[in-house]
Amino acid sequence: MDQLNKMRNSKYKVSIVGASGYTGSELARILIHHPEVEIVSITSESHKGKRFSDLHGQFSGIIDFELVGADDVNVAEVDVVFLALPHGVSMEFVKRWIDEGVKIVDLSGDFRLSSPEVYEDWYKKDHTFPKGFDKAVYGMPELHFESISEASLIANPGCYPTASVLSLAPLFEAGIGNTDGAIIDAKSGTTGAGVKASNTTHFSNVNDNFKAYGIGTHRHTVEIQEQLSFLLKKSVILQFTPHLLPVDRGILATSYISIDTEMDQEKLTALYKDFYKNKPFVRLRNQAPSIKEVRGSNYADVYPYWDKRTGKAIVITAIDNLVKGAAGQAVHNMNIMLGLNESIGLLQVPMQP
Repeated sequence: MDQLNKMRNSKYKVSIVGASGYTGSELARILIHHPEVEIVSITSESHKGKRFSDLHGQFSGIIDFELVGADDVNVAEVDVVFLALPHGVSMEFVKRWIDEGVKIVDLSGDFRLSSPEVYEDWYKKDHTFPKGFDKAVYGMPELHFESISEASLIANPGCYPTASVLSLAPLFEAGIGNTDGAIIDAKSGTTGAGVKASNTTHFSNVNDNFKAYGIGTHRHTVEIQEQLSFLLKKSVILQFTPHLLPVDRGILATSYISIDTEMDQEKLTALYKDFYKNKPFVRLRNQAPSIKEVRGSNYADVYPYWDKRTGKAIVITAIDNLVKGAAGQAVHNMNIMLGLNESIGLLQVPMQP
């Protein structure tokens, strides 16, 4: 393991590339108290020279060092780089650093899908580093732990796919999920759209409002389908519809699916318990979870319910889109890549209210 090559009194050095967004600030919040790592640099092209705490006031007196440009990051002296960058930008840094011996966790969508062709079809962007797909591992620890432990490039999952795939993974792994008529109805807080304001996320449009978007075309659809296809070992097509909640953070996904075997509540609960028994960040609930019950944490709260009236499973999953759906999952992946205890630095208790 990599950690055996480290001196006992040393820490792994990490860099966060992309400081201005919510994901960059959440990475810093988690990593600053991680006992095995040291943040050595945080970058921002548009805010270079400012202090990190000038952008994110909650870090005043905690992380005050100066922001640098990505070109100033010496990857030869860094163990892990987190790319908290927009889609289409991350791939250029992966291309530059993939052979430099540094481990990379990419939080964009640039390497999440099965091929550059699929990426270009759904993201409507040209992919400039197709070779990266050969090395990228999809970073969902509950599904790909062993592959993550051997990887040098992690494609960190999207927030909606994290909640959606965790909702249905036990059924598809068992081969009993029937995709005919399967529906995932998911809602997210506004931080899922990123830090830049738009007409969609403007306060006056979000407050006291609720709307669906990306109907039938949202790019997380294919990501969900590909991961469930991996589990089922055949192609999966289902309906995914996202909605925007008038809250700052959190995702609640409700999935409806028929089962290709005799089922009842006891069997359904047992199936989920068995699948997630050694997965420290999935908490099976005996009632429907709320987004406040996971706020600020790396937990995914999953509630599988058998509706005997309709003969369908209804699975409700709540996550914090910025933590389990982004930065927390990225740190979880880092822990596994470095051979650390997978839970270290990530056992924050959710904040409620």
